[in-house]
Amino acid sequence: MKNKLVLVTGGAGYIGSHTAVELMNEGYDVVIIDNLSNSEKSVLNGIAEITGRNPYFEQFDICDKKKLENFFRVYKKLDAIIHFAAYKAVGESVEKPLKYYQNNLNTLMNLLEGMVKHEVPHFVFSSSATVYGQPDELPVTETAPFKPADSPYGNTKQIAEEMIRDTVNASPGLQAISLRYFNPIGAHPSALIGELPRGVPNNLVPFITQTAIGLREELKVFGDDYNTPDGTAIRDYINVVDLAKAHVVSIKRMIEHKSKDRLEIFNLGTGKGSSVMEIVKAFEKSTGVKINYKIVGRRTGDVESVYADTKYANNELGWKAETGLEETLLSAWNWEKNIRKKA
Repeated sequence: MKNKLVLVTGGAGYIGSHTAVELMNEGYDVVIIDNLSNSEKSVLNGIAEITGRNPYFEQFDICDKKKLENFFRVYKKLDAIIHFAAYKAVGESVEKPLKYYQNNLNTLMNLLEGMVKHEVPHFVFSSSATVYGQPDELPVTETAPFKPADSPYGNTKQIAEEMIRDTVNASPGLQAISLRYFNPIGAHPSALIGELPRGVPNNLVPFITQTAIGLREELKVFGDDYNTPDGTAIRDYINVVDLAKAHVVSIKRMIEHKSKDRLEIFNLGTGKGSSVMEIVKAFEKSTGVKINYKIVGRRTGDVESVYADTKYANNELGWKAETGLEETLLSAWNWEKNIRKKA
């Protein structure tokens, strides 16, 4: 029987590349679209080295409707699409909101339009815990109401989910699963792929690893006056490989007709919150490397504390985060050392 073919947009990026690996390890064929605006083509070599085969690769921007339409005509038998391609830096979105609305919403509209036209039946959306804003209750469940977004990035995810819901309701042949990520960290245990930010990292763990290896002078901790045990912000940090596996489970769920609704939503997290300082200490413990850090003022767009209630994903989706925090941070450090060795 022919392998199922899955399109992974933004598949040369951090989460996309790990998901491509997990799909290919499960026997799926993968085609990646990536404009390489925030990723490197060399990532494809890492995917091939881990899996023993190459994904198909097309380099263009999904905002270009003509190129996307041509893609759908060439790849006629797509079984599913996983959509990662988006700008994702909270701080930058506050400074450049229109850049985020233009890219994150146009890419999704173009994809959904193409899926309906070319009868691609299954869609997995890379959503985010930012849709919840600062929730009233923790841990946060999938039924928690959206609060006004704390950043344009978070707002694009809220709007995107509404666009998907409306499109699914209007399109009987389309099924979708929206996966609301908490904070993905770490790298593949092979150290062949991992998080590869361009310029100054916007995320905590790559900033920690770059500081540890001497690329950055110090880690800035944004705020120590939050209403948390140590005053630093709390997030739910999840291993990127565990996260990637949830996408494979989601694709299987739709293909095997196990979905309860044509649009389903799941939180992807560990169910446990860790503060910024707890992450720093766990990194130091797992690697033996001390981090030079400095407390600075809060960053616009950051919420105080958010972590997932994972019961629904665990019980209904049949997926669970399994990798511990120290093991995950050690994988990030091994990846950092590996890429500096190659540089």
